[in-house]
Amino acid sequence: MKATQVPAIDGAYLFEPTPYGDERGFFCRTFDADVVRSVGLDPNAFVQDSVSRSVRGVLRGMHLRTGAGEAKLVRCSYGSIFDVVVDLRPNSPTYRNVAFFELSGETQVTLYVPAGCAHGFQALTETADTSYRIDRPHDPAEDVTIAFDDPELAIPWPLTATSMSQRDREAPSLSEALKRKES
Repeated sequence: MKATQVPAIDGAYLFEPTPYGDERGFFCRTFDADVVRSVGLDPNAFVQDSVSRSVRGVLRGMHLRTGAGEAKLVRCSYGSIFDVVVDLRPNSPTYRNVAFFELSGETQVTLYVPAGCAHGFQALTETADTSYRIDRPHDPAEDVTIAFDDPELAIPWPLTATSMSQRDREAPSLSEALKRKES
């Protein structure tokens, strides 16, 4: 497994495993504490694992948390997703940068999203399972949602959104969400 820094988002990393395939399928390590530690992250900081299943076109995001924020490891374990990160840390050298990736069950690449960054994704396949490992327990009172189609972000979503939560449909613009985040 190797770690590669994401140039567009300071502190973000891609953890790329080496799948070993044969006639049975494949096997790969999807988390390695030593590799995580090698880029300055504490592998023991992650306290909660979750998984979501989405169908093609489902859009989830853009989400972030107030307070200390929430760092996360995101991996598409089955199918594929179009994954997006927006740096919303005012003191970051990559503030307001947007980066996007295709994560898939074929590669099992894990994306590290630093605290203070917004995150969202869209399912590209009929079924897409996405795993999250977060560094603090979820508190819904700290949730902030940003409009997925905010022109300021100009995210090039690959598909028309077929489904999303009411919270995501009604999300405010980036500028409005940032005002809420600061108050």
